[in-house]
Amino acid sequence: GTRNLEQHQALLTTMSSSAFAALPTVLHPKEEDIQMMLSAGVHTGTRNSDKMMEEYIWRRRKDGLHVLNIGKTWEKIMLAARVIVAIENPEDVVAISARPWGMRAVLKFAHYTGSQSIAGRFTPGTFTNQITKQFREPRLLIVTDPRTDSQAVREASYVNIPVIAFCDSDSPLQHVDVAIPANNKGKHSIGLVYWLLAREVLRLRGTVSRTSDWDVPVDLFFHRDIEELKKNEEEQATKVEEAAAPAAVYDDAVPDVDAGAFTGEPVVAAAPEVAQWSAEPVAEAAAAEQW
Repeated sequence: GTRNLEQHQALLTTMSSSAFAALPTVLHPKEEDIQMMLSAGVHTGTRNSDKMMEEYIWRRRKDGLHVLNIGKTWEKIMLAARVIVAIENPEDVVAISARPWGMRAVLKFAHYTGSQSIAGRFTPGTFTNQITKQFREPRLLIVTDPRTDSQAVREASYVNIPVIAFCDSDSPLQHVDVAIPANNKGKHSIGLVYWLLAREVLRLRGTVSRTSDWDVPVDLFFHRDIEELKKNEEEQATKVEEAAAPAAVYDDAVPDVDAGAFTGEPVVAAAPEVAQWSAEPVAEAAAAEQW
């Protein structure tokens, strides 16, 4: 429908050569990458917009939602990857997500790129208070949502840590150095942008080839609900039980059945023989008369 038409128009606009004039040809996206971003809803913004985010907004839909410019999203992912690779020790990079939908993505990103991660609540003072148990001194911070992770962004500004952030149309850009315009409200969108960033970091390091696909599926970066997992496990368990249950055996000999059962006539069982007492002479009565 209309949504598919909009996606097709966005794809054509994004894939035009002029959209990536600032990038070298090697870093240009493939059509599959743009299709994945559109299907995951990376371009879908919110009804509100921030003044600083205007340059990243492509247009506004009839229903009031802002549509982000996917070309700018791709350019900023490339820039962020180059910033991450410029840091010699990967462990000096910290990826943060306080919201549950970004926790799995942050942990997987840290696992594949060798960086650190903070999934869940950010303890105030982690970057500024040396007495805290979780005190860290990173050289770069990656944030899923500048509004939810505002404490981390504020502390990073106190200790001069550059910040890369995934910003929606209404995200505040104070103290954010590299803003990547993307939908940071949906679990598929968050997972995909982290997957793209991790893949580009590994490509720039030379770990993953540009000619072949990355063998890590995007699904690993998506948030998974505990209730859904339990439901899937129960379904799998029932399937296994059904498969393991012995099948009914029909090879046994079939017992003989009266022919009447097949003709539709009722089968009447033969009545048992009953002894007739009246036919026999009563010996006791005769003996009583003799008395």
